[in-house]
Amino acid sequence: MAVTLLIEHLDQLYTVAGDGPRAGRRQGDIAPVADGAVACDGATIVATGTTAEVRARITLSPQATVVDGRGKSLVPGFVDPHTHVVFAGDRRDELRRRLGGATYSEIAAAGGGILSTVRATRAASDDELAAQTTVRLAEMLRQGTTTAEAKSGYGLDTATEVRMLRVVARLNTTQPIELVPTFIGAHEIPPEFRGRQADYVRLVIDEMIPAAAPHAEWCDVFCDRGFFTPEESTAILEAGARAGMKPRIHADELAASGGPQVAAAVRARSADHLVRVDADGIEALRAGSVIATLLPCAAFHLKLGQFAPARDLIAAEVPVALATDVNPGGGLSPSMPFAIALACFAMHLTFEEALVAATINTAASLDRQHVVGSLEPGKQFDAVLVHGPAVNLLRVNAAPIAGVYKKGVLC
Repeated sequence: MAVTLLIEHLDQLYTVAGDGPRAGRRQGDIAPVADGAVACDGATIVATGTTAEVRARITLSPQATVVDGRGKSLVPGFVDPHTHVVFAGDRRDELRRRLGGATYSEIAAAGGGILSTVRATRAASDDELAAQTTVRLAEMLRQGTTTAEAKSGYGLDTATEVRMLRVVARLNTTQPIELVPTFIGAHEIPPEFRGRQADYVRLVIDEMIPAAAPHAEWCDVFCDRGFFTPEESTAILEAGARAGMKPRIHADELAASGGPQVAAAVRARSADHLVRVDADGIEALRAGSVIATLLPCAAFHLKLGQFAPARDLIAAEVPVALATDVNPGGGLSPSMPFAIALACFAMHLTFEEALVAATINTAASLDRQHVVGSLEPGKQFDAVLVHGPAVNLLRVNAAPIAGVYKKGVLC
């Protein structure tokens, strides 16, 4: 078969091939191919294996690009399944307060947090939102992210929530990262509904969901102490499902609040954060075949004092995924390699478990595992080229990434 791109003689090739999501012992059951190679026809992978094996199966087209991978490794492009990357404004003043000892809840109670970004996002034009988000997406791409979820949730009114989702669609045509749109009108209670939470829940269900559904693939809700109850979360996610949006959920970031049980009941693909998940919550995730998407960058930047119990989740055969939670308050890093490093050094994952958690498991959390998340024939060639061995991704701020490929193109 004729190919247009061949990367050969890689020191290490991590294909992460096989069905996802991976759980339990399978989460870390990957090994690199030495002297590896990948061949592509346009955006599609046609062969992987050792250089000798791939060379024997292909023919180079006249205009083919051949890349010598000596001294480098190749891993699948990172899939970031939880971001709030679309927003306007800046909350670095809150960072100083947090470093001075203020908690997440104290900052929110004083009118900061999500509501601060809501004010700025409502005031921004579509062009301003797109321009500010484009800068952040470029940062993510440089860190190896090739597919990412993008939530609404900083409008908290129907018009702005829909505008945010339309900006996501626009950005899908103007920059390389493929964006997966998620509606999360139930991110916080807006100021105009303070003291009337039930009324706001009705607005989300009766007005926002019908308006957002044509523009979003997923429906999310912040089910946690001080935000939305399990009963409210269930009603919202079930309404989203009736409108055609698949469910996912913020759960147990601040307290064990019943979010995993909601996720299992509504058949959510993913439950995210889980910093405070308990044994009952872990069992609910396992029984409900829910992926646990962990956000160690958020726990780090919010100074929560602990990280999600990744080892307990893996021991319970719950698939673990990783995300950055890019946002203006607690998701200050656009880097999936930083999330991988925190997963290894703060949550005690092996490198292999963390790499699976950033690729095939994250792809599965967005229902993209048949297209991206691993390097195998028939899939899209999204990949990250690493200087030296792949474990160099753990060298925070050491520029380990040599290049990022999206759909067979070096970005």
